[in-house]
Amino acid sequence: MDIKPIKTPEDYRATLREIESLMGAEADSPEGERLDILVTLVEAYERQHFPLDLPDPVAAIKLVMEQRGLTVKDLEPMIGHSNRVYEILNHKRPLTLKMIWNLHQGLGIPAESLIRPGNPKAA
Repeated sequence: MDIKPIKTPEDYRATLREIESLMGAEADSPEGERLDILVTLVEAYERQHFPLDLPDPVAAIKLVMEQRGLTVKDLEPMIGHSNRVYEILNHKRPLTLKMIWNLHQGLGIPAESLIRPGNPKAA
């Protein structure tokens, strides 16, 4: 099995083309094993060269609200009265540690996104 590391953008594109050609491979076949290895190499390359930035805490909350059809009232058990929820959603007040924990537990928002400093311009 001739596999080499992905070092350049050209290597990356060539590996993606090869992965595409192997997508129908059987899991325990030589082609399936090659596919697994190539996908692992691509994931490592992408982590290094295309890191994903975590969203602003308020953007993360709003995204979950939109995806799940939640309202301000739905956030009250995790944040507090509706006026407090609006202050958070409008970047007028930062999240407290208790709010972060409640949102993480209640909505499954990654704590890493919630503890990040907010961006008032992201509203």
